Amino acid sequence: MPELPEVETSRRGIAPWLVGEKIQSVIVRDKRLRWPVPDDLHDRLAGEVIQKLRRRAKYLLIDTGNGTAILHLGMSGSVRIINSDEPAAKHDHVDVCLSNGKALRFRDPRRFGSFLWARDAELHPLIKNLGPEPLDAAFDGNYLWQSARKRRLAIKPFIMNAAIVVGVGNIYASESLYVAGIHPKRRADRIAKSRMVLLASAIKDVLAAAIKAGGTTLRDFHGSNGEPGYFQQKLEVYGRADQPCTRCATPISVVVLGQRSTFYCKHCQR
Repeated sequence: MPELPEVETSRRGIAPWLVGEKIQSVIVRDKRLRWPVPDDLHDRLAGEVIQKLRRRAKYLLIDTGNGTAILHLGMSGSVRIINSDEPAAKHDHVDVCLSNGKALRFRDPRRFGSFLWARDAELHPLIKNLGPEPLDAAFDGNYLWQSARKRRLAIKPFIMNAAIVVGVGNIYASESLYVAGIHPKRRADRIAKSRMVLLASAIKDVLAAAIKAGGTTLRDFHGSNGEPGYFQQKLEVYGRADQPCTRCATPISVVVLGQRSTFYCKHCQR
């Protein structure tokens, strides 16, 4: 599934082609996504100028004067800029055609993504209860420590909770906990404030590095230009079960936590 760095990579790739352009039409070939594409999506967007392209958590937000299109890539979705007359392939479900002859094409083989619309995106049910962005100043060690008071669950599912902080998916949660030296099964409310400071910093650093590298290629993610991300080459623990830790050479362990495979070093993470 595309995580925050992959979505941010896609946003940066397509933004220069979209912002300031007028939407000529919207073509919906298959509305059967995770939630049905609105029947009036064309009416909502046609004739509008794209004012801004934002990311909130793993959602791409296309702002116009009339409202906001809310796009989620799901498990295998992708977006790219094409010539508007380029023939559609089997899984190309939505095109946002621009007056300059280009189009934003949304492709989703598994149809777990979504393409919705809201008058006010901040009040949409998918958006309004989200926690802070991990790269914003509002997210820091003190916030993380305060949020963990009386929270008895393990730290890994805690930081993966989008109501606590958005965008820390399975890959980056494992990587961040390794950088911070925190065992993924340690209870969130038993972690000292000083260690939460380290963890918040690790989350910021890991996500920033992944964005810089273009995301992580796992299964079928590709960026908006069709090229794979390269952060996978830098993963310290995720997907490296039984391989030596790069710090101490202890074999990397794996355990299922919150129904997700969790990778860590028994020696380096306490």
